[in-house]
Amino acid sequence: MGSSYYLPAVIAPAVSSDTGWPLAWVVGGLSLGLLTAGLISPRVGSSIERHGGRNVLAFSAGCIGLGQIGLALAPNLAAYIAAWLVIGLGMGAGLYDAAFATLGRHYGQGAGSAITMLTLFGGLASTICWPISALLLGEVGWRGTCLVYAAVQLVIALPLYLVILPREAPKPPVGPGLPVGPGLPVAPGLKEATPAREGNPDLSIMIVLAATLTLAAVISSTLSVHLLTILQGSGMALAAAVGLGVLVGPSQVAARAIEMMIARYHHPIFTKFASVTFVAIGVSTLWAGMPIIPLALGFYGAGIGLESIARGTLPLALFGSNGYAKLMGRLAMPSLIAQAAAPSAGALLLERFGPHGTLAALSGLALANVILACGLGWRMLRRRQSQVQTR
Repeated sequence: MGSSYYLPAVIAPAVSSDTGWPLAWVVGGLSLGLLTAGLISPRVGSSIERHGGRNVLAFSAGCIGLGQIGLALAPNLAAYIAAWLVIGLGMGAGLYDAAFATLGRHYGQGAGSAITMLTLFGGLASTICWPISALLLGEVGWRGTCLVYAAVQLVIALPLYLVILPREAPKPPVGPGLPVGPGLPVAPGLKEATPAREGNPDLSIMIVLAATLTLAAVISSTLSVHLLTILQGSGMALAAAVGLGVLVGPSQVAARAIEMMIARYHHPIFTKFASVTFVAIGVSTLWAGMPIIPLALGFYGAGIGLESIARGTLPLALFGSNGYAKLMGRLAMPSLIAQAAAPSAGALLLERFGPHGTLAALSGLALANVILACGLGWRMLRRRQSQVQTR
């Protein structure tokens, strides 16, 4: 993620200044890449379900590396955009959803702890790669930075995927619907949400789950691009905005570390509840203009940190490990497409309504997501009661 998703945040101004290409198009390369990732995600999930994630993740490293070489050598804007489309193929095959699908395929119902561990380290991507990218930018320029990251992908990541990840026996295609298995362990005394019957998944739960994951992606993608602008719009100096903005990353990691310690004691639906509630508190506090911005950003960071975990563990708990990789591919599609569109939509909101109006809109989405998560929990409870009555 640090060398693809987070790369334009550092190099985009330098690319535009050096080449004269419009900054909107330079940043828009990432959006087109995410759109590509979203379009291929169902195919990626199906491939991981059938054959495991070894070759898919290796393909991801290869595409990202070749795309970064394309960025470094791009003589014009069209070639630059084309390189981002190649990187998009790599992101679709190698970001969180594909990695979660790979872990689910390999570990089955026990993948929850591995998913949590992955997100713990993934939360450091921007914290580590932004300073590295800035250092490289000053030393070798934006083209050299892309070449360095290309070497990391092709010389380090790709061989590691091929050497470390095991070859897995192919599975037969999943039949109509998604076969499911038992839910994840829950705390003593808590009722487990029993998955839908095999071959007959609960479509309403899948739709609500996809909706809440997509809304969360819209909020986090918008703020990842526009948070500093919003903070400065409230009268804050750039240095102060940057100093506060960096609180988001450590908050993500701290929340994920706590979740890793306590995850065995509760069902992932509670992780989801905590996530959407924290995000709503953080964004709404910023919108209300309360003089507790560090606390608001801490809540927001913790919320999006937990969201990444719930994104992987909740579908596994609801629908089991059979067909999990294929399901993750389907769920990733609307989220990635929304992430591609969210920064542009956020820019339009800022232009038309200003920082306060933009925060108001994001607060409304965050509160709507709380309602969706509650609806998901209610639907799970109703399904559980229905299954108990039919036994």
